[in-house]
Amino acid sequence: MNIQSAFAAGLQGYQRSADSVTDASLNISRQNINALANQSSTGAEVNPDQFVDASKKTTADGLVQLQQAELHAQANVHSIKTADDMLGTLIDIRV
Repeated sequence: MNIQSAFAAGLQGYQRSADSVTDASLNISRQNINALANQSSTGAEVNPDQFVDASKKTTADGLVQLQQAELHAQANVHSIKTADDMLGTLIDIRV
């Protein structure tokens, strides 16, 4: 068994989770910008669609995506810790 591959897979998965958090946060903030643009009391015309990407995700979608990213990150951290424990056991050095 290759220990390095377990570390690499855990780190790669954690990075994907971090990217997912970024995407979800952007979608939530875009929804807030749209809500503010729709409630704008100025006479200027605001096109709320200019702030939203083509997917038109809702705030609830963003919150669900944040929760999923948290669970994925926790799972990847657990796999990294397990790989670290295995390596420590193999070389009989535990910190």
